[in-house]
Amino acid sequence: MNAIGIISMQYVRPFTDAHLPLFARMKRCGFDFVELLVPEEGELDAPAARRALDDAGLGVVLAARVSLTRNLASADAEARQEGLDYIRFAVDRAVALGATIVGGPLTGNPLVFAGRAPAPVVEDERRARFDRCIEGLAAAGDYARAAGVRLAVEPLNRFESDVLCTVAQGLELMSALDHQAVGLMLDTFHMHMEEASIAEAIRDAGPHLVHFQANENHRGFPGTGSTDWVAVFRALHEVGYEGPISLEPFRRDDDRFGVPIAQWRPPNEDEDTKLATAAAFIRAHRALAAYRR
Repeated sequence: MNAIGIISMQYVRPFTDAHLPLFARMKRCGFDFVELLVPEEGELDAPAARRALDDAGLGVVLAARVSLTRNLASADAEARQEGLDYIRFAVDRAVALGATIVGGPLTGNPLVFAGRAPAPVVEDERRARFDRCIEGLAAAGDYARAAGVRLAVEPLNRFESDVLCTVAQGLELMSALDHQAVGLMLDTFHMHMEEASIAEAIRDAGPHLVHFQANENHRGFPGTGSTDWVAVFRALHEVGYEGPISLEPFRRDDDRFGVPIAQWRPPNEDEDTKLATAAAFIRAHRALAAYRR
């Protein structure tokens, strides 16, 4: 059965040694693992964090961060090297923390959250970006495979990436790369914007699926938006997906005019009851997906 997890950003960012007691709190809410942002140097003592995870009975998946200076798709050789070095660093952190998956927008080239607007791309540059991503992911995949870690490349919506936005693009990447240590990570929040059918996209991606994020269309708690969770979990069941499923319900209840909804904000209330309910909601849909009349 799939492990159900929660993103560390639900509580705080950055996640430091001072926040290790939160692991026990996540476990009490019904989560099996934490999806932890790859700790930067000095943020988290890996041995202490691993002990805290073990004490709480919690697993861990790592989520890569975005940066224009760490960018496999870049025309700048230094940025590409930084992108590769960052993935290797993330793999090392995964090993230290006991994680076997590093997921996220590993191809690089972020947009809005890196302060870069989308722009037209000529065909030669589009193809060059593809080739650069293949080269970088192949090298990163070799490093990850030797460490016993799998990389999960995430398509983002059109406002957050201009190299990888859809499952079809991800499958094109996977076909050209053909690396056992590199697969796909899907997020239903992004899929709402870019896929004609989330369920069909999951079926297409099935053999390559390494990690899955179950998020509402508006980033709220699962069951409070328009996602067809029955269809989502039937599709996951049909492709035999048994990997981790994490939640990122960090949109806050503040719809006042002018509040930047896209920006992360710390919680303004104790969300444990909502999070426990969300975990139970996902777990129930996962279990019931096998039963069809």
